[in-house]
Amino acid sequence: MSRTCKWVIRLSVALLAAVLLLALVAFIFPQEILCVDSGDVHADVIVLLGGGAGERPNRVAELYRAGVAKTILVSGAGDTDDNRRLLVHRGVPASAIQMERDSKTTKENAVFSMPLLDNLGAKRVIIVTSWYHSRRALRCFQHYGPDIQFFSRPSYYAYHRNEWSNERTARRIRAEYTKMFWYCIRFGVWPV
Repeated sequence: MSRTCKWVIRLSVALLAAVLLLALVAFIFPQEILCVDSGDVHADVIVLLGGGAGERPNRVAELYRAGVAKTILVSGAGDTDDNRRLLVHRGVPASAIQMERDSKTTKENAVFSMPLLDNLGAKRVIIVTSWYHSRRALRCFQHYGPDIQFFSRPSYYAYHRNEWSNERTARRIRAEYTKMFWYCIRFGVWPV
């Protein structure tokens, strides 16, 4: 075997080992990699992304009652009316809620929300989604709305491993890594 061939084999093995190590770290520490929480911030608008199990509107209502923003934009096809009802039920005035009903993906959430955020004069916006979706959602909004300052205040539902019932959350975490990679390749939305 030639010296070049041995070098290529060693390099390939080293790269494969590095990829496997990164994958192991990613699945052992998903909270540290996927979750972004901007902390105690105030904004003009809170954007509630559709999906989840009802925990997202709970988080938004909590933030609204704490006075972190005066307007809420509910984004996402399918559950916007349900999320609006949950918000109102939790004490958010209907007049404080705006709706974006057409988006079916995180990219569309960002793209379709931008004109509405512009109309609201938003300069600072908080994104609320599930903790494992918060990095990609935040980066997506930053990518498509570079003139707005975005923050993340995720829901922490099923954050700890002992809360990952029936592997449902574990599947969502694995899917999130795939989606992050796809958004990076397809749309140029980098996770860092």
